[in-house]
Amino acid sequence: MPDQALPGPLLRVLVADDNPVVRAGLAALLNVHPDIRVVAQAADGAEAVAAATCHRPDVILLDVRMPGTDGLTALPRLARLAPVMMLTYSREPEVVAEALRRGAVGYLVHGEFTADELITAVRDLGDGTATFTSSSVGVSDSLGVSYEPNQNSSQLQSVVAQSWKARPGYATGLHRRGHNRLDHDLSSREVEVMDLIAAGMSNQQIAATCFISEKTVKNHINRIFAKLHSSSRSEAIACWLGTAHGGWNR
Repeated sequence: MPDQALPGPLLRVLVADDNPVVRAGLAALLNVHPDIRVVAQAADGAEAVAAATCHRPDVILLDVRMPGTDGLTALPRLARLAPVMMLTYSREPEVVAEALRRGAVGYLVHGEFTADELITAVRDLGDGTATFTSSSVGVSDSLGVSYEPNQNSSQLQSVVAQSWKARPGYATGLHRRGHNRLDHDLSSREVEVMDLIAAGMSNQQIAATCFISEKTVKNHINRIFAKLHSSSRSEAIACWLGTAHGGWNR
């Protein structure tokens, strides 16, 4: 379910990932928020460079391992066009360090963040604050990574080394925004799934976005419907939008 974004400039995002289901899920998740818009998608690094050159996004979400031109190969060119946050399964310290050396200003590992936390990270990057999840959080410091600022990302790169230290909640999971879930006693994961249902996602898209199985999604949905006293998606969405809409915080 979308939050009540304050008026302001639209945050334009490019999503680059070779998995079409992941791309679709991320686009659906991001586009439901009125202050964020996915303006382009790419299946490899070369497509990402072409799309970024054409669309000039404010933020780029980039996978590491893709066929053809991979994320690390494309990263230096992309970093000259917009701030780049890696969004990947690759958690090896040497990969994280190389991404930072090549210009990435954030690094999120799948399975270490929720959908809500990703939205916060995208907004933070747009505001000039880098974000790391737990397995990548200390690499820049421990490996002595240095940065070569450029005209588009020097401000962001200057805070990469210290931004996670100032935000300790990110070391064990990103800081969550509040939700009005108490009325129906939904868990944090159930809130996340219900938000994605309200965004129009299918079970397959929700599974890809949350990095859980479709069977687990169905189990969450059954519990959500019981708590919302709903027998269908449309009833659950109507209940959710009618009772929880006021609980979103920026």
